[in-house]
Amino acid sequence: MAQHVDFDFTSEAFFRNPEAGVGQLRSIGPAVFTRFPIIGRVWVTTTHEAAARVLKDGTRFTLRKEGGALVGLPWWMPRVIGTVANNMLTMDEPDHTRLRDIVDEAFRRRAVLDMEPHIRAIADRLADELFAQGSPADLVQRYARMLPLAVICELLGLPLADRPKFIAWANSLAHMTNAFSFLRLIGGLFRMRRYLQERLQAVREEGGEGLIAELVRVEKEGGRITPDEMVAMMLLLLNAGSETTTHLISGSVFELLKDPARREWLAADWSRAGLAVEEFLRFVSPVQFSKPRYVRHDVDLEGVKLKKGDRVMAMLVAANLDPLANECPERLDLERRPNRHLSFGTGIHFCLGHQLARIEGICALQALFTRWPRLKLAVEPSQIHWRRRPGIRMIAELPVVAGS
Repeated sequence: MAQHVDFDFTSEAFFRNPEAGVGQLRSIGPAVFTRFPIIGRVWVTTTHEAAARVLKDGTRFTLRKEGGALVGLPWWMPRVIGTVANNMLTMDEPDHTRLRDIVDEAFRRRAVLDMEPHIRAIADRLADELFAQGSPADLVQRYARMLPLAVICELLGLPLADRPKFIAWANSLAHMTNAFSFLRLIGGLFRMRRYLQERLQAVREEGGEGLIAELVRVEKEGGRITPDEMVAMMLLLLNAGSETTTHLISGSVFELLKDPARREWLAADWSRAGLAVEEFLRFVSPVQFSKPRYVRHDVDLEGVKLKKGDRVMAMLVAANLDPLANECPERLDLERRPNRHLSFGTGIHFCLGHQLARIEGICALQALFTRWPRLKLAVEPSQIHWRRRPGIRMIAELPVVAGS
């Protein structure tokens, strides 16, 4: 039996300085046996090489057990969770490609680049309104959350008037830190599922725009997707398409506000923003872990023996901070080239929305610092805290003032 290592993946210390915690785990080995909140006992990778292998090798590491059960769902989980978790992120082939192909077109590079002026216009408007309700303003709620949510709602074709529902839903997700708060979320999940079912029905009857209309068209043409899969797809895009980018934006702004020299360097030439966002993706690492995989056969993972039936999670933050992948990984270097981060994963589950997230990150920073060139933290950096949400690095509040 593997030796169990105690580690608190939701501690303030870990979120404030992931590198120290990652270094401690990596010193034990390239994969460490531990306990992860909600998931339970699991191996976590600590190197870039081990993480990439787990994510790419779909024959040895699968998201489903034999028989089709989802690896990360404990027995006590209500049935509704299984229904909404039945999305392309939790599927092996061939179902993964069947579902991904349906929405792939909307996220292709050309389609996303065409959206860029519109995304920038939304960011400009939100930057203008940052202090509309007073100062200091919480940049997380007033800006970082609003931009990706506005974009994904438009992409899906969800009415503007319903946006408060999604904001409430995103906020409740942010408070999910353990099994108890997870169960408390169930009521909200039922309401969101019912809402999305009603939207789908309205589009079936009256027509509509966006990805919802596309899903309905696919369904009418012969059903490469079931009604439950349609709801799961919409929930996945709403959550993955907004939550992770929210924390990329707030984490990036925090790093720039801590160091005015970096901000001035960026503001002097916004053509550098793409390079900077790539480094924020690596350094902030908003998504810290992959979904758990099931070990299908006994396997040697960089010298660590994993047994058939074990579970393993790729630790993306550890991959991003691996000195064998990125030189001096503890240093935020906005000109880093090459940048071998795994923030979007790798293999068949490489993030569908990677182009969208990058463009939203660039637009968010440029709009914010163009409108508020002297923006400042309203508190000391040591007063900034992270939510104790396992697997995602999310700043709880980021109070800012316009500066003078």
